[in-house]
Amino acid sequence: MTYRKPDPTPIEAFLAPLAALALKQSDIEALVFWGGDGGWDTAPSEALESEEIAFYAEGLLQDGFHMVWTVVALAETPALADHVRLQFWQDDAPPPEGLPEGWVAVAAGRWPPG
Repeated sequence: MTYRKPDPTPIEAFLAPLAALALKQSDIEALVFWGGDGGWDTAPSEALESEEIAFYAEGLLQDGFHMVWTVVALAETPALADHVRLQFWQDDAPPPEGLPEGWVAVAAGRWPPG
């Protein structure tokens, strides 16, 4: 009998690029930003170590939060990922705006998709 790993859930598939990045670049951190009816926090609420990123996000997505993740790099070194931005909000709050000046997106995803 052969063991077959179950297919990932939609949330696991969505977070797979972040989990892979954490394994590849173990020193990368994520900065967590929150949004609401009043707009977006300009400063991160916390920083996560690489091994915490997917686990932290998965729990919030299971609780119904919306999310945008962005792997960002400095505009001067676009091939070198600097950190991950995790942006969370609920209900009808506006989605996040673009990155601050001087930063570029290397990869990104949005939950729920659409």
